[in-house]
Amino acid sequence: MDEFLSEKEQLEQIRDWWKEYGWYLIGGAVLGGALLFGWTRYQSYQQQRVEIASALYDELFAAVADRADVRATELLAEIRAEYASSPYADQAALLMASLRLDQQQPEAAVDELRFVLEDTDDAELALVVRQRLARLLLHMERYDEVLTLLEDLEPSRFSGRFSELRGDVYLAQGEVDRARTAYMEAYNAEFTEVLDRNVLQMKIDDLPVAAIADALPQPEAEPAVEPGAGEGA
Repeated sequence: MDEFLSEKEQLEQIRDWWKEYGWYLIGGAVLGGALLFGWTRYQSYQQQRVEIASALYDELFAAVADRADVRATELLAEIRAEYASSPYADQAALLMASLRLDQQQPEAAVDELRFVLEDTDDAELALVVRQRLARLLLHMERYDEVLTLLEDLEPSRFSGRFSELRGDVYLAQGEVDRARTAYMEAYNAEFTEVLDRNVLQMKIDDLPVAAIADALPQPEAEPAVEPGAGEGA
């Protein structure tokens, strides 16, 4: 503002400026306050939902420990319906899978694990669940499903474990050479923190050698000589 203007002229300019732009300032302040208030309320609402989901999960944990099947099923349904986006939904399904296994219901356990695998946004959890599901299917002798579950996967720290599981499948199917190849892939994997290399080495050492022996050329058997043949020649 020009320092040579009179005080009255300065006040008039300020008044004119305020008439033109004052409402923008007030509106911006009101809008900013409303946004801050809304964000605070939203954060409070989200925190409240997390706390409720956590309480339901704790109740589910207790129900599973008590083998209270009906109550556990109800709690799982509530968590999935109301708090599906929370991490408690995944953990609740894993709890139910353990309960189904204790109840000798492997098919139901498979369903719970598949649900988590297909629904979770946690990539690390998905790897853990894929491994558990593969082991369960292997135990149920559903070998083709295991191989399908483990094919075309991106490299990860579980790659060695998945190769070992493929080896277990091939060995169960009697494909010893393919089992050996899979076990060696597991043994030489870049990430081995989820592997028990001693157990893996024992699996490799215990592989039958019949497949190798059968692949070697066998000497032709000499024709049998009948007793007395050649006598008196």
